[in-house]
Amino acid sequence: MAERYVMSIDQGTTSTRCILFDHGGRLVSVTQREHKQHFPRPGWVEHDATEIWRNLEQIGPKALAQARVGPGQVAAVGIANQRETTVLWDRHTGIPVTRAVVWQDTRTDMLVEELARRPDAYIVEELCGLHVATYFSAPTIRWLLDHTPGLRERAERGDVLFGTMESWLIWKLTGGPDGGVHVTDVTNASRTLLMNINTLSWDDTLLDFFGVPRAMLPEIRPSIQTYGVATRVVPGVRIAAALGDQQAALFGQTCFAVGEAKCTYGTGSFLLLNTGTEPVRSTHGLLTTVGYQIDDQPAVYALEGSIAITGALVQWIRDGLGLIGTAPEIETLARSVDDNGGCYIVPAFSGLFAPHWRSEARGIIVGLTSYITKGHLARAVLEATGWQTREVVDAMNADSGLDLRKLKVDGGMTANNLLMQFIADVLNVPVVRPMVAETVSLGAAYAAGLAVGYWPDLEGLRRNWHRAAQWLPAMDPRLRAEEYDNWQRAVERTFDWIKPSHEE
Repeated sequence: MAERYVMSIDQGTTSTRCILFDHGGRLVSVTQREHKQHFPRPGWVEHDATEIWRNLEQIGPKALAQARVGPGQVAAVGIANQRETTVLWDRHTGIPVTRAVVWQDTRTDMLVEELARRPDAYIVEELCGLHVATYFSAPTIRWLLDHTPGLRERAERGDVLFGTMESWLIWKLTGGPDGGVHVTDVTNASRTLLMNINTLSWDDTLLDFFGVPRAMLPEIRPSIQTYGVATRVVPGVRIAAALGDQQAALFGQTCFAVGEAKCTYGTGSFLLLNTGTEPVRSTHGLLTTVGYQIDDQPAVYALEGSIAITGALVQWIRDGLGLIGTAPEIETLARSVDDNGGCYIVPAFSGLFAPHWRSEARGIIVGLTSYITKGHLARAVLEATGWQTREVVDAMNADSGLDLRKLKVDGGMTANNLLMQFIADVLNVPVVRPMVAETVSLGAAYAAGLAVGYWPDLEGLRRNWHRAAQWLPAMDPRLRAEEYDNWQRAVERTFDWIKPSHEE
């Protein structure tokens, strides 16, 4: 009998990838295509959803051809996607009404301020576990409805549909205007500000607060369940899973038990902690989100800490300051000195995310003396990622009542051994990296394969996880405490840098 595989579609912020995995969770083939980033105005970030779909039409068949298999050998497709990015399209033509508005877009900042000042704004976090912020989808939907003539009326009639990227791709894969399935999964719905975190359904109070018509919304479904059968790209194959990219990484890292956590280190970094089947309300600046839901089983929740700038700081040192020629050189330069020389860099380039949520903060370098060299700056760059991780882990421990025992890591920055050792040192827990680095894609594949019986259960997936590297803490506890105190004092100096316009 011919070997069967699971296909993962990883629709990210800069590119879309198709990967085939085998029963052992091993990568069989991979194809990738970047899409254009549109910046029509300062603070605006857009994607062409049609371009992304056309890219998928090209790379899906190529992934099959690369592995020399046909659609009949694909057991299921799972989708992971950039979260919060908003797509609105015409139900009858399948044409987007505007470009997709990306999660990084800040055009809604004035609207968000206005909404946050409302006396009933407290109800948002109570119902959905999220802050009112430009990051999430609801303010974007509202902005588009308010600024596109006739769009609200069309949306109220159900002629215009909303979805995040997985909704758009599933709709297109299953037929588009000709019977396309309009669904989203609980993890993506939990990032819209419109889903009740307890009932896992669209909430009328939230819809009224943001002014979003129910008729345009997709049906909320579990993350791991067959949604429909593809008619295009991989015809005849079941689409059996969808997860937001960070939740997919949590699943790919097999963090299935309460207290297990992963951190993905990329341009920014995202740390998710499995908190079990009851949502944990954060009082320490974290987000309450859905981790995943398997068919009709209770949803598994997570606490999330979003760090805005980690790998982007290395890019700045390379491109903005020219201190290094390539990103990997940061480790060599940092190893040229024994410590940071008393220098700390807080990369609040556009404010601070978790656990501070200070939009007015701006980045600083403190502790400069004539002793400081570019080697000390390089070390401070790496240490900034470690200390930001420590802040989020401290908040998670406080919110969850659990003490983190191990951190699973993935993403491009995990190739930096000095950084990974520093993170183990400042967290005082082991840091482990898996054999398969593509944890977002793997998580989507695992979820889809689980839905159709390709893998029997969660324990079967755990057996596929293999450790590639481990870093154990080795820092003196007194030094750790002193350095963390210095970092926290540096962070405080970033606050209140941008003053309200009436004070300028």
